[in-house]
Amino acid sequence: MAADNGGNNTTSEPEMSDSLKTFGAVLKALRDEAGLTQEEFAPQVQYSAAYIAKIEQGRRFPPRDLIGRSEGVLGPTAARVLAAAARSLTRKAGLASWFRQWAGIEEEAVSLYAYESSVVPGLLQPEPYIREIFERRLPPLTEEQFENQVAARLARQQLLTERPNTTFSFIIEQALLERQFGGVDVTKALYDHLLEQGCHRNVEIQVVPLRQEDHSGFEGPMYLAETADNRWVGYVEAHDASMLITDPKSVSAMLQRYGKMRSQALGRQATTSLIEQMRGAL
Repeated sequence: MAADNGGNNTTSEPEMSDSLKTFGAVLKALRDEAGLTQEEFAPQVQYSAAYIAKIEQGRRFPPRDLIGRSEGVLGPTAARVLAAAARSLTRKAGLASWFRQWAGIEEEAVSLYAYESSVVPGLLQPEPYIREIFERRLPPLTEEQFENQVAARLARQQLLTERPNTTFSFIIEQALLERQFGGVDVTKALYDHLLEQGCHRNVEIQVVPLRQEDHSGFEGPMYLAETADNRWVGYVEAHDASMLITDPKSVSAMLQRYGKMRSQALGRQATTSLIEQMRGAL
């Protein structure tokens, strides 16, 4: 899934979000009102000055704990103002326009399935992995585009914790974990992140072993979502093309293939054990 994984479509670059810019401007005004520089404010909220600068520029999605940490520094009134500004934020900031339809479906889904054979699904990527993905983007991104896309991906990942009643199922090829994309440190971060996310009751991660004679995923990566009215839609991408699939027969075929792959992949506990072994072997 290009927008979810590497962003292969180059015809429509992500846009800066007005709501992110507004939040950043509000934070800067409140910080200035308190008579604090970024270098003075940042350590008091346990972030770097560079990170705070990017938030104030509208280039990074503010972490959830920023408002709570800011209250002790800027005061309760400022914290309420920040909270009000945060309510206007959209996690779609930084997403390419052609991807936003699926992103909207993803946000409201009651079930979300993903199978990947080329790169770890974006919803499961730790920040170091995300940055390595966009470092390799061709044509290269500007610094602003780079940070904007990283911020958008991190923001979308909040779905895993903000929607505890949504069922998330991920099937990943073991080859992706063996590849050590980005190097050993990035791979360690990936293993740790997968183990952490797999602990959530609503998140199931399964790995397809390297040797699997019966494998139904040969037609490529796919994503499926069950909407609030219990309809299923599919989504696929390849390089510069993407397609939302709503035809019931086509979606049914995708569901059949996905169901078959779930039976062919390692179970939840076996997947956890495999990742732990791979982590220990690094």
